[in-house]
Amino acid sequence: MNRFIPRALMAPAVISLFLWMIVPLVMTIYFSVIRYNLMQPDQSGFIGLENYVYFMTDPSFGTAVMNTLLLLGSVILITVVFGTLIALLIDEPFPGRGLVRILLISPFFVMPTVNALLWKHMMMNPIYGVLAQVWIFFGGTPVDWLTDFPLFSVILIVSWQWLPFATLIFITSLQSMNREQLEASRMDGANYLQQLRYLYLPHLARSVAIVVMIEMIFLLSVFAEIYTTTGGGPGDASTNVAFLIFKQALLNFDAGVASAGALFAVVLANIAAVFLIRMVGKNLDK
Repeated sequence: MNRFIPRALMAPAVISLFLWMIVPLVMTIYFSVIRYNLMQPDQSGFIGLENYVYFMTDPSFGTAVMNTLLLLGSVILITVVFGTLIALLIDEPFPGRGLVRILLISPFFVMPTVNALLWKHMMMNPIYGVLAQVWIFFGGTPVDWLTDFPLFSVILIVSWQWLPFATLIFITSLQSMNREQLEASRMDGANYLQQLRYLYLPHLARSVAIVVMIEMIFLLSVFAEIYTTTGGGPGDASTNVAFLIFKQALLNFDAGVASAGALFAVVLANIAAVFLIRMVGKNLDK
């Protein structure tokens, strides 16, 4: 009876969560094995794995997967490296440190669409953008970033938004360091580089693993920044898997192929999650 009552009280929440997760997944699997185009509602029926074959043989598929991996790896590398450097820079007390921390963290709370619009019109516009004015000031020719370097521009935009998240995690981790150990290392003659190698970086290992895991899961579904700035172009230059699914679902009105693409993205995310959970587990065991 002591076990039954807690389980009975938790049952509604567990069942609701289960249905919330399972019902959309089952529907996605169902639509992925039938022909279901909104422009041709009369042509439907079971077609097996044809949607998967069509999605993976799409001319944009290989480019989308490569762009997704490049976007993922680049943003994670930028945020981890610069997040660590910024966290180390503002770790020591100085006047106005609280205000600086607030300013550093604030970009993370900007909505992705607003973030993309700010960079598109205020920073990267080739006529009146901030970067164009800097180029003109030094006598150079302004660069049309979103046309000439579309994927790099998206990477820069996403990195700017996720850098505060990594910085916040690293700052929190540094606050828990043993200050007596740092003082003892200084008294023993250790310089800052030695402290960085043997004290700071090992202490940040768990935080880095957590940041990488969380960012990898969320960055697989980057969409708003691409849709708002480059529209996946020019051509497929900045198209990732999420945007390719969007094109199949809304531009081609093919819910079946889009569902197959969504399941491919789920498999990709789970592979990444399994890898990262093992990595995080190893760091937590140290």
